[in-house]
Amino acid sequence: MDDELSPPPQGARVYEERHRVGPADVTVAGRMRLDEIARWLQDLAYADLVDAGLDEVGFWVVRRCRIRVERFPRFPVELRLRTFCSGLSPLAVERRTTIDGDAAAVEAVAVWINLDPATRLPARLPERFRSAYGPIAGLRRARGRLRHPPAPEGAADAPWTFRAADLDLAGHVNNAAYWEIVEERLAAGLDGGLDAEIEYRAPAAAGGVTVLTSGERFWVTDGRGEPHASARVAA
Repeated sequence: MDDELSPPPQGARVYEERHRVGPADVTVAGRMRLDEIARWLQDLAYADLVDAGLDEVGFWVVRRCRIRVERFPRFPVELRLRTFCSGLSPLAVERRTTIDGDAAAVEAVAVWINLDPATRLPARLPERFRSAYGPIAGLRRARGRLRHPPAPEGAADAPWTFRAADLDLAGHVNNAAYWEIVEERLAAGLDGGLDAEIEYRAPAAAGGVTVLTSGERFWVTDGRGEPHASARVAA
């Protein structure tokens, strides 16, 4: 999987911004939270689409997001954020993002699925999307296939509640809100770094869910035990 986190190849279209870590982004210890890192990732992806003139193309949902932190960003440093399209398939885009500066070092990769804005069903990428990101992005295939195993028998379970404030424009829980569950379980042990990945399987609404845990993995499930998302966290 580590080839997912390769640097941009020569000739790739790279979009860059600078952000400052604010007081609402961090824990009581001043470390940037994972859910806020995930929000930065999606905001930067949207800003790149706007810059490329593609903000009206499709409706995007995250299929998978992996965040590898070597050193966490901390309040109140200013950081450099760079993102590029690292892979394409007929329906999906793989996007790489780097956050660095002032001792922070974060690498991320996410697979986004393009949906038709009217039907909310997967839709083929338009040719002008491929033209904007050029032939470099097409050298690697974006793979949206799920790869996490199902929850095992006997996994520990605990309740979790998604709030109305966790819902996004699509009317379901935003991808970043799932990273709050990682924070809640590992906050005391998160400082030096981690490598974590969440796969998003089925939309969740506001309300109660069940979190199943086994080792370094957890599953966010509905009342029937069907997963909304699954995660692997190595801290």
